[in-house]
Amino acid sequence: MKKNDIIKLEITGTTSEGNGVGHYEGMAIFVPASAEGDVLSVLIVKVKKSYAYGKIVDIISPSTSRVEDNCDVYFKCGGCVFRHIDYQKECEIKQSVVENNLKRIGGFDISVEPIMFDKSEKYRNKAQYPIGLSKKGKVLAGFFAPHSHRVVDNACCSLQPDIFGDILNIIKSFIEDLNIPVYTEELHKGLVRHVYLRLAEVTGEVMVVVVINGNDLPKKEILLENLKNLLGDRLKSFQLNINTKDTNVILGEKCITVYGQDYITDLLCGLKIRLSALSFYQVNHDMAEKLYRKAAFYAEADDKTILDLYCGAGTIGLSMADKAKLIIGVEIVPQAARDAKANAIENGITNARFICADAAEAAKKLSDEGITPDVVIVDPPRRGCEAELIQTIANDFKPQRVIYVSCDSATLARDCRLLADSGYDLVSATPADLFPRTAHVETVVLMSRNI
Repeated sequence: MKKNDIIKLEITGTTSEGNGVGHYEGMAIFVPASAEGDVLSVLIVKVKKSYAYGKIVDIISPSTSRVEDNCDVYFKCGGCVFRHIDYQKECEIKQSVVENNLKRIGGFDISVEPIMFDKSEKYRNKAQYPIGLSKKGKVLAGFFAPHSHRVVDNACCSLQPDIFGDILNIIKSFIEDLNIPVYTEELHKGLVRHVYLRLAEVTGEVMVVVVINGNDLPKKEILLENLKNLLGDRLKSFQLNINTKDTNVILGEKCITVYGQDYITDLLCGLKIRLSALSFYQVNHDMAEKLYRKAAFYAEADDKTILDLYCGAGTIGLSMADKAKLIIGVEIVPQAARDAKANAIENGITNARFICADAAEAAKKLSDEGITPDVVIVDPPRRGCEAELIQTIANDFKPQRVIYVSCDSATLARDCRLLADSGYDLVSATPADLFPRTAHVETVVLMSRNI
């Protein structure tokens, strides 16, 4: 087989990245936007020693799970990977991915619980839109094409609330009408880099953040007036985020509030939750509530001391505070740690304390203080926990239960194996589809100490 060959291929599986996979002459062939059960004519675009990549030339016989993708930029945008199959099949794939990772990477012989899911459209409460220019100088705002930083113009993504598209179009017009320079990564020049939007789903409050390569946005009062005309009282925060570094990181560390407050307020699990621009908050409100209820069920929090690492705005721990003896939250982002403290005060929660520090360092410090939590909750970034932190949890704290929430089941499986090697059993794992139509899936796991 060589590049540019056209072959007939039956798709027999799906990878964790969302690509269909079939086999031809002993080689695995990965094909984006294909579905298990498809029979395809495939153009080979890249050949490696034991596998190859292809793209669909023709659908000879469609899979029974194949549906119309209903998105004009689906094959250009790098966001969704499952829009061409029905949602039930997507959930089955994601459940299988979690189970396979726990078995293959973690070595656990376990059947995961049925995946939790809800709506598959208009579920996101946060979006970060890169800003770019077309070859003709038109302002673009949308998402990056796969494996690139080329902006695909898409103000009306069906995963986002409609109001986000309206806001984005106002900002695009503002940039064009006033000739505001758009940032280019190649030259590290220009001003406007990203637009970051946040919606409090229950209260309806909106935060608008313009990320700039500079210290101020010219004529920002005009943009503010246009946003107020669109949103009215819903606009609670308009900020500039300063990011002058030559980096792919979207947000800088400094935010300047132009209008309103430096936060918005939502309701989650019966609590008022304050959210600053840099605070972590699950992007799918309704599924987050289901996820946290499952975490609380696993924790059995009654009269227990709970250590909540990577706590963000404090949401998981605070949702259990009415039953727990003590909640100790740890968060490295100062804004998020401040939000967590404010959320405890706002909700009249007196049995919670929060520490602004790296999770591993804080865990070591608490261990040295003789803190002995009954339950440890970790909700780390995609890369998972540091091995040092896992050892501190298992060997120093020795909690009876560890609740691990993860958006990457591969690193989850790796870390659960480390915990298992230090005396913990994997009792239960539940996938939760917080990111429908994308390749990502959340998982919450219960591990129990066996020594």
